[in-house]
Amino acid sequence: MGIDLATKIRERTRAQLEKTGLFPRSARKSGLAPGTLVHIGEKPSEPPRITLIDYNLDHIEEREVPSIEECFPYRDSESVTWINVDGVHDVDLIEKLGEHFGLHALLLEDIVNTQQRPKLEDFGDFVFLVLRMLSLRESDSGLLELEHEQLSMVLGSKVLITFQERAGDVFDPIRTRLRLNRGRVRAFGADHLAYSLLDVVVDNYFTVLERLGDEVEALEAELLERAQVETLQHIHHQRRMMIAIRRAVWPLRDVINGILRGDVQSFRKPTLVFMRDVYDHTIRAVELTETFREMLAGMHELYLSQISYRMNEVMKILTIIATIFIPLTFIAGVYGMNFDNMPELHWRFGYWFVWAVMLGTGVVFFFFFKRKHWL
Repeated sequence: MGIDLATKIRERTRAQLEKTGLFPRSARKSGLAPGTLVHIGEKPSEPPRITLIDYNLDHIEEREVPSIEECFPYRDSESVTWINVDGVHDVDLIEKLGEHFGLHALLLEDIVNTQQRPKLEDFGDFVFLVLRMLSLRESDSGLLELEHEQLSMVLGSKVLITFQERAGDVFDPIRTRLRLNRGRVRAFGADHLAYSLLDVVVDNYFTVLERLGDEVEALEAELLERAQVETLQHIHHQRRMMIAIRRAVWPLRDVINGILRGDVQSFRKPTLVFMRDVYDHTIRAVELTETFREMLAGMHELYLSQISYRMNEVMKILTIIATIFIPLTFIAGVYGMNFDNMPELHWRFGYWFVWAVMLGTGVVFFFFFKRKHWL
């Protein structure tokens, strides 16, 4: 039974870590040649969904295409083209897209491996960016669960290709600005579109962090008012989510910093001005994450201190009770011996005298402990 219980606990812990991206399953790629396309990650039930937006200042075309081949004519378009693929589990689709646009095999390998850390790679004609999109959902138990998704971006001179694990994202404000020709998106190139997507993803980090911050504050109030075993479980749950957020936000700071240094020529100077704002937001997200991690670590220590304090209080009461009853037990033991020639054995008031001594001993000890402030 003990072995079965330990196995179940290990499997449940491993499943939780895989959900937060802390324990990726990538062992099946061992021994394969570099550039081999093997999908790693959760496989959605629905087929990949491809959407295309082609625009300039004068026109915009937006539609969902049934096959990736319909995107190929837009490779040499003079306008800006945004191709979005929801679902990277179809390796053949990714391979066809890579062959037509001339994408490197290692780039395609990273797209289908959804356990990548945020990074930036320059392949000459294309720039490859990886980052994490975060969201929250409420579980059946009422706890907030962190959901994360890999977003891969391939930026060319006139084309931006984005790959998401599943349908649904935070880019609806960008699509609305493109349709209504609001802001600067349609006036600039594909690099500004990539900046806009980055900006929305980073802004969404604050939405997630603010909601988790409210949970941390409520957890702190619960800890100070009445800490229970469930409180410690909630603290560990929050700490795991903060670790996952830190793994998403911290490397992204280096990615954006590399763009600002001018390491990538695909991002032009007008776009770099806006990218500084994204960098500032990323630093703030990192600081918020570290603050919440420190608060949760302090709450964990406070919980353990409270448990230790309660245990000490219980042990103190038990020790005081034992100290009072030890001499009473001694007196009762002495006068409980079966000897004929014991003092006060046949005394008329012997029974009441022993009671008076025992009660007097207890009262003396009680006031002694009071004077020492042990009670």
